[in-house]
Amino acid sequence: MAAMRGKVYTIILQPETDPDFAGYYNASVPALPGCFSYGTTREKALGNVKVAIELYLEDLEAAGERIPDERIESLEVAV
Repeated sequence: MAAMRGKVYTIILQPETDPDFAGYYNASVPALPGCFSYGTTREKALGNVKVAIELYLEDLEAAGERIPDERIESLEVAV
């Protein structure tokens, strides 16, 4: 797990659009394909996705795979 220390990843946090889950938030990690979570509040979604990131990286490390670095550039475009 030493390889995971100091890693920083961008999280995309979005309110759930399904009315059956009003108030929920979805959280995804673009640099880690398939790494996502959700929560009943913004704070819970962030806590849950942090756990998801830790587990994702543990799995990569256990499999001997490279731990990805963040390579995301975020821009806003006016249309």
